[in-house]
Amino acid sequence: MSDPAIVVAKTASDSDRKAIVDALMAFNEKAGGPAHFQPVAILVKDPASGTTLGGLWGRTIYDWLFVELLVVPEQLRGRGLGSRLLAQAETIARSRSCIGVWLDTYAFQAPDFYRKQGYTAFGTIEDHPRGHKRIFFQKRF
Repeated sequence: MSDPAIVVAKTASDSDRKAIVDALMAFNEKAGGPAHFQPVAILVKDPASGTTLGGLWGRTIYDWLFVELLVVPEQLRGRGLGSRLLAQAETIARSRSCIGVWLDTYAFQAPDFYRKQGYTAFGTIEDHPRGHKRIFFQKRF
């Protein structure tokens, strides 16, 4: 087989991403065993219009829940919605036999919120973005 071409894509397609993910998952499943990937989506909806206003987006994989996104719109904060979203996600993770949850946030976002929910920091990236840091949290069950 000749050497493959390396191409910097100006616009990448969903099928390009899928090809990369599929190759990585195939390798991981050989090396690490079944991933048991399942998405998690818990949505905050406007009751009148049905429009999604915020929520939690993540996935369970390799015995952990990864929370990719969690947002409560500013006008709805202070009502316990964030705590309820996270608690529901943790319930889902436990029902899928996960051993914990991990996520990341920026120092200017919600690190204190996650600490109040029982999460502990396990790593940081300084100057991401410059002058700030990205913090990685976990919570084991």
